[in-house]
Amino acid sequence: MSRRERWESWSEGPLTVGALLFLVAYAIPIIWPAVSEGVRALASGAVALTWAMFGVDYAVRLMVSEDRRRFFLGNLFDLLVLVLPLLRPLRLLRLVTLLSVLNRTGAQGLRGRVVTYAAGGTALLVLCGALAITDAERGQPGATITRFVDGLWWAVTTMTTVGYGDTYPTTATGRVVATVLMVGGIALLGVVTATLASWSVERVTEANEAEQAATRAQVTDLSAQVASLETLLRDALGAASDPSPPRAPGRLGAPGQDADSAGMLGPLSPA
Repeated sequence: MSRRERWESWSEGPLTVGALLFLVAYAIPIIWPAVSEGVRALASGAVALTWAMFGVDYAVRLMVSEDRRRFFLGNLFDLLVLVLPLLRPLRLLRLVTLLSVLNRTGAQGLRGRVVTYAAGGTALLVLCGALAITDAERGQPGATITRFVDGLWWAVTTMTTVGYGDTYPTTATGRVVATVLMVGGIALLGVVTATLASWSVERVTEANEAEQAATRAQVTDLSAQVASLETLLRDALGAASDPSPPRAPGRLGAPGQDADSAGMLGPLSPA
């Protein structure tokens, strides 16, 4: 295991906790905009702390990578999330690692894992999208999303690709969030469709296998019956083609007594 892999294995837990902390700190002033300044300052401090955690993680992974150029090009998304404030809600995607815990305690099959990730990913994307769009749109001129419930409704309609049009983003940050949700909604719809198709194919395959097993059993039984009939027919034909030779009638003996037996008895003495 390389140094980078060891670091990522060690830091996965703390970064997941940091993402949870960021979620709470980021959500409090958005869901409850009337909170006191003290609570708002505490939430801002927690957000800054989590930003520092993710910054340290990125720097360490870059330093311990064997090919830093390849790491830099392969992790541009992480860098953009750190540098661009409008992308800071995407740090919540670190919470996707929690799905692996649910996966270990839940279904073990491939379909079970797919359902777990799809359901968990949908919930996270809807929540993150609702928080991000409300934060971006609230207080903007002409904004139609000014409350968290509005953002939640918009996120659900966008994720399901319904898009009623009653609420929509008007800011650049809001449109970036909308793009992410649209792509995520299409991807999750494809996952659900593929899962249902796989389930249907499996059910049909199981039914066909059961029918084939019954047919094979019937064929085996019929083959045994045919073999038995062939044996009986062969025995009957053999008996008909090889009859026993007829016996000569006895000359002087009792009825049914043959000549040899009569000869052995000798001539009958006169009375």
